[in-house]
Amino acid sequence: MTLTAIQKEKLIQVGLSVIDIESQAVARLRRSIDDHFAQACQYLLACQGRVVVIGMGKSGHIGGKIAATLASTGTPAFFVHPAEACHGDLGMITDQDVVLALSNSGNTSEILQLLPLIKRLAIPLISLTGDVQSTLARAATVNMDVGVEKEACPLGLAPTASTTAALVMGDALAVALLKIRGFSADDFAFSHPAGRLGKRLWLQVGDLMHHGERVPKVLDNTPLDETLLEMSRKGLGLSAVVDADNRLLGIFTDGDLRRTLDFGYNVHQTTINQVMSQKPKTVKANELAINALDLMQRHKISGLLVVDDRHHLIGALHMHDLLRAGL
Repeated sequence: MTLTAIQKEKLIQVGLSVIDIESQAVARLRRSIDDHFAQACQYLLACQGRVVVIGMGKSGHIGGKIAATLASTGTPAFFVHPAEACHGDLGMITDQDVVLALSNSGNTSEILQLLPLIKRLAIPLISLTGDVQSTLARAATVNMDVGVEKEACPLGLAPTASTTAALVMGDALAVALLKIRGFSADDFAFSHPAGRLGKRLWLQVGDLMHHGERVPKVLDNTPLDETLLEMSRKGLGLSAVVDADNRLLGIFTDGDLRRTLDFGYNVHQTTINQVMSQKPKTVKANELAINALDLMQRHKISGLLVVDDRHHLIGALHMHDLLRAGL
């Protein structure tokens, strides 16, 4: 189907209208950031168990995202489908938890069925509703008004602006709790170990380095040709040069080999201490891998040697190790 210019313009106007309506709905939430918001945060902070988020339909989808955001920012949480809760999953809720219920109407039957059971557990119930006079709002320990003037859907049927408002309020709660808990970037990385950010914040050199017999190294009086064999066996394009106590003295790389041949050294008659590079770039095993990557990039090198506090060789790190780790 090929659209006419008039049809394209109409679609653009509809898109802009949706954004305007939902932006107004979000702006309207400012009035709900009040004592009720602070009280809700207080209950969530005091929770000794988990925050149990419930919601039906589109509110359920939003509730799932809010639970995930809470959990990833320092507030243990999970989502329970209210219909499933009525058929056994209520056992997932304990007397140490806090329930966070989402319902635009505030009269969702599947949620209302759970109210007597939540009351019996004597746990706080925080609700996000679009009607402060609804059954859910009046039953809640704390109700937060996320009502909107109208939905972006021209039929007024599909939840659009209302779900956006609930989602934003959920984010506001999660971020407020994050701030007051002092949740740090390191804490975030701990709960996101597979993500790029997580790897940048927690992955250390020691997690990736070659160690033991996999580290290419020779003594300082080793003939150059034997050093080349060691480099070939270990496949890192370098060899560390150490003394009898395993203290690092230097490094010999593929680049050093090219320079050595250019100067006419005989690989069978030269010892490695004559041609090695002294004072190589090194890192410690407990340094962040992302910092090792930055060091390699700044100095245009593809490998680093890993040493302990006494400058003893304990490992080797290659650029390929960092790339494989997703850095």
